[in-house]
Amino acid sequence: MIKRIWKIILIALGILVILAAALIAWLTATEYRPADVEQVPVEHIGESLPLTAEPEGMEFRILSWNTGYGDLDKNSDFFMDGGTHVRNHDTETVTQNVTQIRDTVASLAPDFCFLQEVDTDSARSGGISQRAVYATAFANNAYARNYSCAFVPYPLPFIGKVNSGLCTLTDYPVESAERIALPCPFSWPVSVANLKRCLLVSRIPLDGTDRELVMINLHLEAYDDGEGKAAQTKMLREIMEREYAAGNYVVAGGDFNQSFPEALDAYPIKNPELWTPGILSDADLSEGWHFAYDVSVPSCRLLNRPYDPDSPETQFYTIDGFILSPNVELKQVETLDMGFAWTDHNPVLLDMKLK
Repeated sequence: MIKRIWKIILIALGILVILAAALIAWLTATEYRPADVEQVPVEHIGESLPLTAEPEGMEFRILSWNTGYGDLDKNSDFFMDGGTHVRNHDTETVTQNVTQIRDTVASLAPDFCFLQEVDTDSARSGGISQRAVYATAFANNAYARNYSCAFVPYPLPFIGKVNSGLCTLTDYPVESAERIALPCPFSWPVSVANLKRCLLVSRIPLDGTDRELVMINLHLEAYDDGEGKAAQTKMLREIMEREYAAGNYVVAGGDFNQSFPEALDAYPIKNPELWTPGILSDADLSEGWHFAYDVSVPSCRLLNRPYDPDSPETQFYTIDGFILSPNVELKQVETLDMGFAWTDHNPVLLDMKLK
């Protein structure tokens, strides 16, 4: 009897091993493998505003917001941050959160909007196209995937199918947009079902000149050992400096997953055993370049529990902001306190002027 039980156990284990191997093989065969640089289509759904004035002195307002794919609102937690949930809400609630974000963005009327964690067809957000919802507020939009997997087999319950990315929206004409791949810190087999981080670079022509306004939407590595963030930040800096050397105006913004200078003084780490961001320093930038961020209001919260603003254990960060080239003047930057109502990030609003 004992031998028979062990035989059954071994057969069951063998079947599980075969199924796991088959799953890894299938994920490897279907892995999302973008090229280093890819052109992405710009969707035009309205009439663009003209850009005919001299560049010098032109002012723009830019909004950056990590939307948490509509599922990470104030009532949410997340297993990677010490919480328990893979998915928090049904499709109706996700749709409501996305609609609230869209309406808030529209009311703020930025010239450019950088959104991160925008799902198009994901099990975790009910399969809705969030890009289509956000696109209704602007004439033009571009989208670059940074996560595409037919089935993410982790944890329990499984994440399942994911299609997500960066979305840049504007009423100004976008001449072209491209997806630039960032270094990936993960190796096989973890890489097959993981994010493929990228930059979404949009080019806005400035009439009467051969210069461009180069807008870079980003979402850097989150759950690595720190080397991935550093390598991606280095590549971002090199790309920005190359564009500036060509005479262009350059703005990069988004979720850096790294604390800006002085941010840890404002929001110290309370539990180092949970998720902690990397650290940005002014020394990371070349002379004349500068960060733009606001520590008066946190831009992100830890998802180890639903949001409780009065709890001393609630962990805040300032990891969302911008980098500006030397020919871009910072007028004002403000993190807007939305109470993390619809996503685990607050939006950051930048006013800038071309020199």
